[in-house]
Amino acid sequence: MLSRHFPTALGLGDEGQCHHKSRCHSRVSWEQPLSSSGWLRGPSFPTVVTVAGFDGAMGPLWLCLLILAALFGPTAPQGEATRVSTLPDLGSSVFVFPRESQSAHVQVTATLEKPLNNFTVCLKSYTDLTRPYSLFSYATRKQSNEILLFKPKPGQYDFNVGNKFLSFTVPEVVGGVEHVCVSWESSTGIVRFWFNGKPWPRKGLQKGYTVGVPASILLGQDQDSFGGGFDAQQSFVGEISSVYMWDMGISTLEAVSAMYDTPGQTPIFGWKNFPYKIVGEVYLKP
Repeated sequence: MLSRHFPTALGLGDEGQCHHKSRCHSRVSWEQPLSSSGWLRGPSFPTVVTVAGFDGAMGPLWLCLLILAALFGPTAPQGEATRVSTLPDLGSSVFVFPRESQSAHVQVTATLEKPLNNFTVCLKSYTDLTRPYSLFSYATRKQSNEILLFKPKPGQYDFNVGNKFLSFTVPEVVGGVEHVCVSWESSTGIVRFWFNGKPWPRKGLQKGYTVGVPASILLGQDQDSFGGGFDAQQSFVGEISSVYMWDMGISTLEAVSAMYDTPGQTPIFGWKNFPYKIVGEVYLKP
């Protein structure tokens, strides 16, 4: 609990004791919790304000002024290293891709400033497609398939890093919601893959590689060039939601938490602070 005490010039001393007993006869305590939205990197604290009453007509006025000072004063306490996100919390919403398209996609507008030696991507998809389609595409000007999560057919996911890929075989589910997470670390090349919260056997890919920046990050299209080169026959039709990306690996517990939109680790971007731009016929729906 963090307390604020007012100067002795106003009749208050240490620990809120009144120095001028002839002028002070009562004490009023006022408490209001502080709250903030977005991702927090440190704790937030409630504010407790203790003031003394004054005899005479000025008492209520002093009380009001002191409360306002506590609320809006420049010394109001804040959580350490607190970052308040102004990005939208998409909650239970989904991006709906209603039909095959050579242009429709969602652009993730986050700016990555440093190359990646570790990363994790998680998302949910819901579709009845049986043809190949792209879910998540990360391209640089040097490499269009820098990161690509692609589904060539029911029961298989292809994962690309630096234009090299490996495949994971999963149960064939057509018309059901699928949640996947995939992580990669450069130092070992180890790839971890989770399907509906269950970990699959680890595999290796592109040991020692570094994923470049700046990046064009898209949902629903496969980039064959930076921000373009789409093929309608590889476009996504259906619903995508719960999209997260971290610059580190995650645990199985964290993969399950992401499935329920309750991640413990702060992502580069995620469904609760998702930076996006819709291009073409894509809709954000509950």
